[in-house]
Amino acid sequence: MARSDFIADGLTVIRNGIQRGKKVVEIDKSNLLKEIIQIFKQEGFIKDFREIKDNKSGKLRVYLRYDSNGDNFISGIKRISKPGLRVYKNSSEIPKVLNGLGTCVLTTSKGVLSGEKARSMGIGGEVVCYIW
Repeated sequence: MARSDFIADGLTVIRNGIQRGKKVVEIDKSNLLKEIIQIFKQEGFIKDFREIKDNKSGKLRVYLRYDSNGDNFISGIKRISKPGLRVYKNSSEIPKVLNGLGTCVLTTSKGVLSGEKARSMGIGGEVVCYIW
């Protein structure tokens, strides 16, 4: 059976990797998921990521971030907009995740942006996920 939601699958792999204490996880690549992971890196939730070539669409190798005590930097990830129920917000309605401790990721007319950047640019879009 074909998968229909690569974003939810990728976020689940990251969430499960953190719960298991893994340093590296691999997820199937899609262009949108690559941009979401890039925002996670910019916001400091992950160390880094790399594109891995294979005979199919490719993979993203995500290096999870832990502090010196072994505590992870990601407490939770939640998928908001789903294929069956899209969630759109204008710039004044973009949510603050945990009063600014987390971030939301939006797809906008200017590309994939963090909630803070979209709010400062004055544009809204589809709320893809929250990370904190």
